[in-house]
Amino acid sequence: MKIKLGLLYGGKSAEHQVSLQTALAVNKALDRTKFDVYPIYITEQGQWVKGERLEGPVDNVAALQMKADAVSPLVLSKEMVPAEAAEETIDVVFPLLHGPNGEDGTVQGMLELMNIPYVGNGVLASAAGMDKVVMKNIFAQAGLPQANYTWFVRREWEKDRTAAYEKVEKELGYPCFVKPANLGSSVGINKCKNREELEAAFEEAFQFDRKIIIEENIVGREIEIGVLGNDEPRCSVVGEIVPNKEFYDYKAKYMDGDTGLIIPAEITAAEYEMVHDYAIRAFKALDGAGLTRADFFLTKEGQVYINEVNTMPGFTPFSMFPLLWQHAGVSYPELIQELVRLAIERHEEKQTIKYTM
Repeated sequence: MKIKLGLLYGGKSAEHQVSLQTALAVNKALDRTKFDVYPIYITEQGQWVKGERLEGPVDNVAALQMKADAVSPLVLSKEMVPAEAAEETIDVVFPLLHGPNGEDGTVQGMLELMNIPYVGNGVLASAAGMDKVVMKNIFAQAGLPQANYTWFVRREWEKDRTAAYEKVEKELGYPCFVKPANLGSSVGINKCKNREELEAAFEEAFQFDRKIIIEENIVGREIEIGVLGNDEPRCSVVGEIVPNKEFYDYKAKYMDGDTGLIIPAEITAAEYEMVHDYAIRAFKALDGAGLTRADFFLTKEGQVYINEVNTMPGFTPFSMFPLLWQHAGVSYPELIQELVRLAIERHEEKQTIKYTM
């Protein structure tokens, strides 16, 4: 019997367009002999639209931006629909959402309450992985080496902007990176070499979040590794990003298509073991499930620093995560099937937990 798979995409997020590209790519790769595919679109205003079963791949994102009447998310639950419509409910949801209101544990929490299996990380890992400050605090507790950092909330900055800038200069110096704490895909990130650039970067980052993080600059190669699994995760090969710009920004990731990706990266066996170890430790520290992509800096001295993990990495044609697993011998369709299998495995384990005495 085929699995009724709901592709959940779009979302009320600055990364809405990234999510559409991911949904388009995943939909094209799905094996229709194993899955019945149902689109579930969240508009930029936060409205949910559930479409009819997709008989085959679609050619562009416009076809995924459905205009039907909005529905309640409860339509996903077998317990919340009329009996005659039960055959159209979803067995497993694949949240292809990036950024807040999707990748941050909010949708995962809703699916938990509805007791529906879903692909990827749970509430805790999703929320902690989205908030870069919380994530880095957890990594520090786990003893993972990382760049020095500090952070501010908007009100603190507005109260004394000069003090904020001086703290960054004293603790981190230049150059440094300013980032919204709760966005991915390099949205709102700037590299700052002086006070003027720092002030402009604060202004931009606070447009995307109420909390921002500032990190010291680590001079090194940008390398990434994929993690796949639940309680016994495994790693892919390592890839290297060689941006043609000063750093791997949003435009380089999703628009230019000319950023160099070296897979597998030219690193030593000892360096691979270090990256592998840190990626697994980070995954377990967050109580990960399904997948993450762990990003690192590798210095010329051979020191590895973890930068961040992405709990729902992109699946666009330019995305590193599926390419890493492809070079590790796992094709794109096989990768999707494995993620769905892991989702069902984690869901079944949760059903064995006793909630009453």
